[in-house]
Formats: sequence, structure tokens, C-alpha cells
Amino acid sequence: MQNTFNGFPKETFQFFSDLSKNNNKQWFEASRSIYDEYVKNTAVSFVTSMGEQLQTIVPGIHAIPKIDKSIFRIHRDTRFSKNKDPYKTQLAFLFWDGTARKMENPGFYMHLTPETFFAGVGMHKFPKDVFPKYRDAVVHKVLGRKLTDAIEKVTKNPDYKTGWKKYKRIPAGYDADHPNAELLLYGGMGFEYEEPLPKIVHEDGFVEYAFKIFKDMSPIHFWLREMLG
Repeated sequence: MQNTFNGFPKETFQFFSDLSKNNNKQWFEASRSIYDEYVKNTAVSFVTSMGEQLQTIVPGIHAIPKIDKSIFRIHRDTRFSKNKDPYKTQLAFLFWDGTARKMENPGFYMHLTPETFFAGVGMHKFPKDVFPKYRDAVVHKVLGRKLTDAIEKVTKNPDYKTGWKKYKRIPAGYDADHPNAELLLYGGMGFEYEEPLPKIVHEDGFVEYAFKIFKDMSPIHFWLREMLG
């Protein structure tokens, strides 16, 4: 296993390209050695390197270089899905900040496919107990202003898109004419960015490249952390 991240080799993306055409257990087991070397082992090195970078702005962030921790498992949960393909055709990561269950914290998410690079910062879906805190914060005199300030900072780059709107009506008990009323429609809050897979993904400089994007979008992370207390 490599200890130093030197970029994702072309074999990483060839594996996922081939998997998309052969999404079955027999092919995967026959190709497991390729997965281990060019996907899993490289992902472990990436998480270690990215974790070191993220620690500089978010001390204590969880960057655990293991499958089902900061590296998403490749096996799909098909129990409630019409799509019964057993494997995911992307390589995904999450670095989370907090003591709740992994997906219930603010965090830094990323995934790679043979075609695209995607990054997101924030909370994609608020847990039920967080919704009241978020909505009250949106209309709070201080936190509401801080939220709009964070959004303005991040959207200085128009390529960073605000997510994730879910509802069509302002919730009962809130003023529909409030300056931040639109933000009450969100089921999660954060930013996302997507682009064609950049060539730098094959180089060690990709860690710094992706980290800059995370850092650019981090004002929303710090707002969420303050909102959660």
C-alpha cells in the first residue's frame, strides 16, 4: 500500500468505467486486485493527505482513511431501490466535523467519476432535531445576518451553487416577508461545485487543488457549526 498520495492513476478511473459496463459480483470479484490497488489503497492515501490539510482550518475534523468512514463503501444498498446494480460507479469521500453520527454533521464531501469531479460543503439533509435550530437561526437577528454574509462570501465565485432547497412553502409560524424567508425552504444548507474531471487529479497537487475549493466554501461550514452550538 502506498503511503504518499501521488494522484489518482488512470487505472482508478478505468476501473470505474469498466465497472459501469460490468456491474455484477462475478466481474467485481475477478477485478478485486485492481480495486484494492488502484481504488482503495489510493483512496486511503488521499484521505490521509486531505485530512492533514483540513486540520489546518478545522482542527479535530474526522478524516479516517478507512472504508465506511471517510471513504464510502463501493457496495450499494439495493433494498429500497429499483436500481439493483450492486456497486457504485463513483469514488466518494466525507470529512465530518462533530460528535453526531457521520451523516448528521457539517462536513466536506467529494466524489470522482471517470467524467466528473464534485465537491460539496455543508449539511445535505438536516436531521429532524436540527430543523428548528436552522429555521430559527435563519430569522435570528445575528445568525441570520451571518448566514447571508457567509453565502455572499462563497458566491463571489459564481461556480459555487447554493444547496439544498426542498420545500415550496414557508413553514408555519415564520414571516414570509422576512429578508431571509427563501432560506427557510432549504432541507439542507451548503454549497456544491462540479466540473469535468481535471487533469491535476492524476498528480499530487490534486490535494491542494481540492482543498482550495473546500476552503473557498468553508464559510458555510463555520456558520453551521455556530448554528449547531
